Amino acid sequence: MRVMVTGGGTGGHIYPALALIRHMQKTTDDLDVCFVGTDNGMEATIVPREGIPFQSVKITGFRRKLSFENIKTVIRFMKAVRTARGYIRTFQPDIVIGTGGYVCGPVVYAASKAGIPTVIHEQNSVPGLTNKFLSRYADRIVTSFEVEPGAFPKHKMHLLGNPRATEVVSSVEEDGESYLKQAGLDPEKRTILAVGGSRGAMPVNNAVIKLIPKLTGSAYQLIYVTGEAHYEQANQALRDAGLNDQVHVVPYLHNMPAVLKEVDLLIARAGATTLAEITALGLPSIMIPSPYVTNNHQEKNARLIERAGAGIVLLETELSADQLFNEVDLLLSDDGKLERMKENAMKLGLPDAAPDMVKMIDELILNDQKGTPEK
Repeated sequence: MRVMVTGGGTGGHIYPALALIRHMQKTTDDLDVCFVGTDNGMEATIVPREGIPFQSVKITGFRRKLSFENIKTVIRFMKAVRTARGYIRTFQPDIVIGTGGYVCGPVVYAASKAGIPTVIHEQNSVPGLTNKFLSRYADRIVTSFEVEPGAFPKHKMHLLGNPRATEVVSSVEEDGESYLKQAGLDPEKRTILAVGGSRGAMPVNNAVIKLIPKLTGSAYQLIYVTGEAHYEQANQALRDAGLNDQVHVVPYLHNMPAVLKEVDLLIARAGATTLAEITALGLPSIMIPSPYVTNNHQEKNARLIERAGAGIVLLETELSADQLFNEVDLLLSDDGKLERMKENAMKLGLPDAAPDMVKMIDELILNDQKGTPEK
């Protein structure tokens, strides 16, 4: 089976794609995979590190307001379609799968026009512009959540969950040295993991940096993932506070599940991958949704967690170090509340989409070989 996968820009689009690929590598004989992303996205670093062949196209997203830049984007799109057609002719995929991000647009579109079966995966509760556009051309649309009515053609939709979910659980079940011990922290202490997002987020990082001194004398310890841009500032705050035995600062975590299994509380954005991870593991959270995303979908994601009693939502407009510490202290000092939040997060757990997606892929390829129409 020859599978072309495309997606990128943020970890929320990349990690589900990698989870699906890894599942297929374990379950599919004679699998040949090619990944198409952009040169300036995270995928350009992450995917080759996984040993997966990588190709790139140049593409940017549309602006929602009328803009001359959108004319340039249309021109880039058509050029990217031509580039994608070249990759498709060379690789000859049996199916093309898009997991979100601007790069999916030209690749899935080119595949559809070439008569190749296509699947797109939407991780968020509010679909992005690219997947809305592609919904007219894709044969199947897989979602992680119920999406807003009318967002996609109903006959194409399949609510299957996120391929990242089971991968997180299986990674947690693997034996390995305690990350807390490696970081010089105490495995017996209540531990907070704060993550600004795959690229780092300034308002979140500013609040967490100011939170560090407030941990002095507390019963809590912190692992703080800053993103490259904020790493030095956070390190300076740590040096100033002298809390090396309570705070561990890193720019990025390559094995997030190994850390998630050892912490008691997560402070993070409300991206799709984060939701898949915390609901799979039953991890209480303080969600700080990004207000700079399409249709405010992160807040809508976060409200799902909040309504389930699995987490707390703090908007950027109300975010401060004092408020953050108060919420942390209220949660971590209340064993009963923390346990209820864990149970509620587990109940909300997203199903693992990977096995069902593989069945869907097999069916589409088989129908295509038989000449059965899918669109």
